[in-house]
Amino acid sequence: MNYRKKHASAQLDRRHFLSRVACTAAAAATAPALLTPARATAAEGRWQMKLSTSSIHFKSLPIEKACQRIAQLGFEGIDIWCAHTGCPHLDDVLNRLGPDGLKEVLAKNKLKLYAFSVYSGGYRRYAELLGKAGGGVAVRGSAGPCGPKDLTSRMKAFLEALKPEAELAEKYDSYLAIENHGHALLDSLDSLKAFVDLNKNRRLGIALAPYHIQGRKESVEEAIALAGKQLFFFYAWQHSDGTRQLPGIGPTDCAPWIAALAKIGYAWYVNPFMHGEPEPAAMSAALAKSRNYLRECYHQLKEP
Repeated sequence: MNYRKKHASAQLDRRHFLSRVACTAAAAATAPALLTPARATAAEGRWQMKLSTSSIHFKSLPIEKACQRIAQLGFEGIDIWCAHTGCPHLDDVLNRLGPDGLKEVLAKNKLKLYAFSVYSGGYRRYAELLGKAGGGVAVRGSAGPCGPKDLTSRMKAFLEALKPEAELAEKYDSYLAIENHGHALLDSLDSLKAFVDLNKNRRLGIALAPYHIQGRKESVEEAIALAGKQLFFFYAWQHSDGTRQLPGIGPTDCAPWIAALAKIGYAWYVNPFMHGEPEPAAMSAALAKSRNYLRECYHQLKEP
């Protein structure tokens, strides 16, 4: 090849190279920087599952140690419990750490604040703390049970009575999730439907406990579909005893639950849960098994 041909070829190669660089730079300018695989799938439209768990699982430990355990297990978020069955965590945060102290503990462990469970003490007691700590979901119960003919009127009255708490949630940029429970107003599939149909407040939603749905011999997947966008908290919790309450340890195939959550575009955390906590080492082992199982269920989802 003579000099002219070599020079022309080199110029063509250089122009081709510069063109490719320019295209790459343009694409980089319009695309999110350094997409991780998880973020890439989210950008393509695939639902992402986020995992949290509850501090009551480690109620024998100080809140700092409970956070450390939960973070080491690979959970992204935490649900901090009130004094139910003697759990000290939420009152300790209120009285000792305060919102700034809690934020420091969470930041140190790279945990996000998901929820306060306020069954004991009530939302009003912790509303300001939740807001100043970054906001999140406060989980509480509903009211006493009623017969089918009174369901609509009772649900209307219950939602009306929640208005002051909903206003607090608005003030502190938080949300209020009402848990379904056996022998309560929010209990059956019919009551979930009544709640969703009557509730017009964006700060109010449902904390769904499959344990109690299964106790009624009703469909968890149908309950998820009924709750829809008003589902703010999901207990990954099956109707069994001991650690068999946890997904992946008890008998329930929870993959349909995860598929149902994906179908409604559930925006919050999946929270493996149980009552009757074993000592911390055994609890950690059980939660690790449950975490792995839920991740397997998630990976079984079909690509969009």
